[in-house]
This record gives sequence, structure tokens and C-alpha cells, in this order.
Amino acid sequence: MTATRPPFTLPTRKLLSLSLALAACAAGASAQAQQLTVEQLQERLQRLERLAGVSDGSTEGVGLADLDQRLRILERRLELQEEERVAAAKSAPKIAIDQKGASFKSGDGNYELKLRGLLQGDARVFLGSDANQNDTFLLRTARPTLEGSLGKLVAYRFTPEFAGDSASIVDAYADLRFDPAYTVRVGKFTSPVGLERLQSSSALTDVERALPSELAPNRDLGVQLQGEVAKGRFSYALGVFNGTVDGRDAITSNPDDDFEYAGRVFFEPLKGSDSAWAGLGFGLGASTGEKHGSGSNFLPRYRTPGQATFFSYRSAVVADGEHRRWSPQAWFYHNGLGLQGEYIASQQEVARDGLRKRLDNHAWQATASYVLTGEDASYRGVTPSRPLGSNGGLGAFELTARYGELQIDDAAFPFYADPTVSAAQIRSWTVGANWYLTANLKLATNYLHSSFDAASGGAKLPDEKALFSRLQVSF
Repeated sequence: MTATRPPFTLPTRKLLSLSLALAACAAGASAQAQQLTVEQLQERLQRLERLAGVSDGSTEGVGLADLDQRLRILERRLELQEEERVAAAKSAPKIAIDQKGASFKSGDGNYELKLRGLLQGDARVFLGSDANQNDTFLLRTARPTLEGSLGKLVAYRFTPEFAGDSASIVDAYADLRFDPAYTVRVGKFTSPVGLERLQSSSALTDVERALPSELAPNRDLGVQLQGEVAKGRFSYALGVFNGTVDGRDAITSNPDDDFEYAGRVFFEPLKGSDSAWAGLGFGLGASTGEKHGSGSNFLPRYRTPGQATFFSYRSAVVADGEHRRWSPQAWFYHNGLGLQGEYIASQQEVARDGLRKRLDNHAWQATASYVLTGEDASYRGVTPSRPLGSNGGLGAFELTARYGELQIDDAAFPFYADPTVSAAQIRSWTVGANWYLTANLKLATNYLHSSFDAASGGAKLPDEKALFSRLQVSF
């Protein structure tokens, strides 16, 4: 007569549930550990089935207790393996390669190296029979960048420039990040005065910067205290620098025994809110210092948007006293609309043949842009939501328009500047279109037109009309 298999007892069902739970826990372990766990569970399940058919209660109790103990040991072993795996994952270096470049980070995140790059190639065509510049292809920018952190306290950035006739250093600085509200920056970086000067060249709306950037200092050597508070609604920077002429980088050392003091405050009162004015920002930048000397390290030459010099001082003129700048500035971004404007005044005391004069040059610009494809405009550029070649995407398209003026102090002519070769004023407007093919590839086209006012007794410079195109690769 065939014996009837008794049903599973309550302890048996509990152990079966425990076995299934252990199988789920083991799913996170390595493949080898998973295979081993499955084999162990299969063996233990077979033992449970055999024990379930034994009618001797005392024997069943002893067998189940033994199996329960072994399963508890297995469970703890799996827990220890998982803890070891998590600890190893935390300490392992992390490597990432994406649209922002490549990064190498320690397991704890305190040490990081990022590889970035910017390439800009231009095609320039100057229109009109009176054009005094050659049509050309130009490697405008070739900048690899190394940046990252050395522990929680120190961050760094190093950017050389290989475009042009010789290599140079664009950025080379270290940040001591005590707190987001107060960070100390030391090295070579952009002086905190001009709005567009502080904007990355990869994020510019137009191919070349506007006229106020000719009066703002560019990169300088010094030390700066900077920070953000109130969730980024207020930012500031205050620094001491060697001092540089309008629109140019500083040389590698202080050309005289004077320093320049520069600072900036900027407000974004509704940043992060749901208000339509959340993209409003406004602020003020300024600098002051002494300059004493002659030549291009002390006095500037001002350029057109087409990068031609339209004003320079006579060779006998020297910088001889205080140099001040101040610049109110603002932006507004809402959905695809972008507006940006700034004004800057540059006051410099100059001398020639024992005669001294304070000259006041000033400039302003207003820029408007609109992204046609629905992406948001921003100070940091546009990122296409549907890159070219991705699910039928065509990238992002943007239209731009800009107008600006730069006025030279009338007192500069004719004693300090030659009116036959230098203009007293320039008016410039630009229209353009940008195609953001991907987050890394941008094609920009601008038509620009500049006209000039002659100084008293001087000759009027011919209008500058040009078509600029730029292919940009950034990561």
C-alpha cells in the first residue's frame, strides 16, 4: 500500500519562505555568488521535501533546526558579501565620458580630474570695395582645459590657448572652497567687471563680443574673494590684481608698481521661483587703480567687432594716474527669450609733453535672442532637446540681434590721438542665426555692420561690413 506524503508542516513552510527570501537577497551579489546560492538552496529544498515525508516528529524537529541554523549562517554570509561589495564600489575610482567631456573621480568624490575642450574655426568675408581687411579662414580658439578638485578644499583650472602664432595661458587658478558663501581664488582669471567678459566664449550669442567688452578688463593675475548666498540669488566678487588695459589680458607680471582693485555684485532676486521674472539678473562691476607707463601694457587700442583697430593713442602718450571703470549690467531670460545689456565707462589719466588729462570713454550694448525650437535661452548657452540625428531631431535654432556704441572722449583729439587714423565714435549692429546641432557642436553665422564718426578735423573711416561664420566644438 502506497504511503501518503504528509503535507508540509508550519516550520517547513517558514523555512521555504526564508529560502525564497535568501534567493532574492543573493540577486545583488556577483554572478559566481549567485550560482553558488542557487545550488545551495536547491539542495536545501530537496532536504526539506525529504524531511516533510518523515513521520517521526523528533527526527523532523532535529532536521529542521539544523537546516534553520545553516540557512541563518548562509544569510549572514550573503549580508557580509553585500557589505563588502558596497564598500568596494564606494572606494573604486569612477570614470565618466559624456557630452561634458571626460572625468576621473575618486571613490569618495574628493579628488577629480575633468578634461574639457573648446575649438572655434571661423570663416570671415569682408564686404564692399572699401574693405581694408582680407577674407580668411581662421582658427579662433583652441583650448584644452584641465579642471577638478584636490580634496574638499581645493579646486583648480588650467587652460592654455594654442590658436594664434604662439601658445599662451588663458586660465590658471586655484580655488580655496571654504564655503559657497566665501571662496578664495588665486591665479590668472577674468577680472570681475564686464558682464559679457565674464561669459564663456562657448556661450556667446554672437561670434565676437560686443563693444563694451573693449573697455572691460579681460584676464588678470591676482587674488579674489567670491561667493554666493541665498541660494544663488546674490553673488559677489572682490579682488586685487596686477592691472590690465581695457579689453586685453594682463602680461605675466606687473608692468609697474601699482595694483588694481576690482569687484562686482549681482542680484537674481526671483531665481528658482515660478515667477515669469525668475530669469532677471542685474548688478554692478567696477575697478580702480593706478597706471604709469607707455606702450600697449598701459594704454589700449580699441577694436571693431570685425577685430580691426579703430582707435589708438599717439606713441608719445603715457598712462599717468588713476584708471577707473564702472559697469551697470543686466540680463533677462524667459523660456526661449534672452536679453542682455551693459554699459561701461573707462576713465584714464594720460599725459603728453608735461600736459595731463583725464579721458572718459564709454560704451553700451543691447542683445536680444530667441530660440525657435522651444529650448530655454540662458547666460550659459543653449542645449538642444532633440540633437541632430537623435530620433529624427534637427537640433536647436536661435535668432540674434545686437546694437552697440563706443564713444571716445572728445578731449583725446588731436593732442592725444591722431584724428586722421582714429575714429571718435563707432556704432555697430549685428544680426545672426545659431544652429546647435548637438550639445557639443554649434554653427553660428553673423552679418555685422559698423559705421564711424570722425573727430574734428579728421577723416571718416569707411564702414565695416562683414559676414562671419563659426563652427564650434565644445565639451
